[in-house]
Amino acid sequence: MELKPGDVVTLKSGGHPLTVVEVNEEAVSCLWMGGEGDLFRETLPLAVLERIVSDHSDDEHDEDSEEGGDEDDDEDDEPARTK
Repeated sequence: MELKPGDVVTLKSGGHPLTVVEVNEEAVSCLWMGGEGDLFRETLPLAVLERIVSDHSDDEHDEDSEEGGDEDDDEDDEPARTK
């Protein structure tokens, strides 16, 4: 499994979602927010983690952003209507 900073993972045994901060050869440094809002950081072996698959890929997000930008541009091109 290939991980990069920003990926969201979890322990194979369950638990909170963890955000990958740094990836080394055999270990991954992760951050997560505890139940009371405390921030934790731990370095874990790669073998105990699995990536959480999100509903939206980065490509889909980029397409949505581009479409949203076009709509704003169209509105600016129309003249304002007054009574």
